[in-house]
Amino acid sequence: MARFKHAVASLPLLLAALCGTAMPVAANNQLPDIGTAGVMALPIEQEVRYGDAFMRFARAGLPIIDDPVLNQYLDDLGQRLVSNADSVRFPFTFFLINDTSINAAAFLGGRVKVHTGLFLYADSESELASVLAHEISHVTQRHIARYMEAQASTSAMTLAGLVGSIALAVINPTAGVAALNTTLGVSMQSAINYTRDNEYEADRIGMKTLFDSGFDPMAMATFFQKLAAEYRYSTKLPEMLLTHPLPETRISEARARAANYPARHLKPSLDFLMAKARIQVRYSNESPEAMLTYFDARIAKGDYGLKDAAIYGKALALLQLKRYDDAEALMKDLVSRYPDDLFVLDTQTDIDMGKGRSAQAISRLKRFLDRMPDNEVVVVNLANAYLESGQANRSIALLDPYLRQHNENNLAWDMLSDAYRKQGKLTELHQARAELLALRGDYQAAMDELIVGRGTTSDKMTLARIEARIAEMERAQKELETLKR
Repeated sequence: MARFKHAVASLPLLLAALCGTAMPVAANNQLPDIGTAGVMALPIEQEVRYGDAFMRFARAGLPIIDDPVLNQYLDDLGQRLVSNADSVRFPFTFFLINDTSINAAAFLGGRVKVHTGLFLYADSESELASVLAHEISHVTQRHIARYMEAQASTSAMTLAGLVGSIALAVINPTAGVAALNTTLGVSMQSAINYTRDNEYEADRIGMKTLFDSGFDPMAMATFFQKLAAEYRYSTKLPEMLLTHPLPETRISEARARAANYPARHLKPSLDFLMAKARIQVRYSNESPEAMLTYFDARIAKGDYGLKDAAIYGKALALLQLKRYDDAEALMKDLVSRYPDDLFVLDTQTDIDMGKGRSAQAISRLKRFLDRMPDNEVVVVNLANAYLESGQANRSIALLDPYLRQHNENNLAWDMLSDAYRKQGKLTELHQARAELLALRGDYQAAMDELIVGRGTTSDKMTLARIEARIAEMERAQKELETLKR
């Protein structure tokens, strides 16, 4: 999918208002007392519902990456920060977008999107965490809800319509800003003034969350400084600088604020560097051959951060080239030293499956399942291994209970659909397909699947469940339509 282009001159400032980021001004030393700001315009329960609707828009319109090991890493990192944040009112969801531009953005209901480009640009886990902590703070401080509350008295637009335009702006900036300009007609200056303080508030609170989570608080300042210096004279700024402007005042305040915390010198994170290598090999624009050459050079020079992560990256490149024996030879030492690492486990499984050793993969994954029965990497890899080995029934037995607890896992629903198809279970197949379509907000197509599925069974309990689900989807469709107007 092509990257979004910024065709409107005022877009950076508007998007800043929408995503909780803006061109900042000097901040005072006191955190504002927000009290219950935002609650009148948008109750917590409604914010969660709007966040759910936003994710359905996102799945339909953004190149979301369904990579279990990257999803697990990003979620673990995000939840580590959330667990040390204040004023957390609902669960957070972090999801990865296949976009090499440097950016991240928060939305209502704890939904945070992260571009692959952010991994590619960050040099340390603390730098990546600093951006996530900043975005988490926008959500916990309810900056979007507070923005909408401030606009409620100046606009005749419905709250649902405003939320819909904001969601569209996060997903497709050009179209979203056009919708806001047309339907909202807000004062540009009031939006800028309102969100400047939000940006500094997110910096201050985000840095505390960063430190309390065990990361280096100076990483926020160094990341800001590095980004500003690299693009100081550039005529084409990365998306992050368009939506997160970095004047010297913001950088200097971040440095000064970080200096108030104890110095923290951390060892490089192997999992962060493995995640970065995985994105470089699988989700960048480079060919596997080019990445193989790149990691060979990094290993020879010893300048990748950790040699083991570079070896992992080289093994992934070899896997892409279907050179399974060479990849396995490289991974052998990593397996012996990091037997419980999920990046290593996932690559072991890929090698086994590539070499037709599904039984070996299944045996290993079952041992992990005993210890990690709810882990996405383990469950999805094992389900896939069962499918590839002709054991669709076992894949179903694994995925069905997993999805009862993780019903937003697109990849697991897709696998379950495939398993039902291979088993010839038509009613269940249509039900699973319906859930996949519903995740993308295509409720009409989802209900059509359920109607077809209804005709494949005479079981009264199953028919009752299908009818109840159709009714639920009808209600959800009506609510989603209010956001599209």
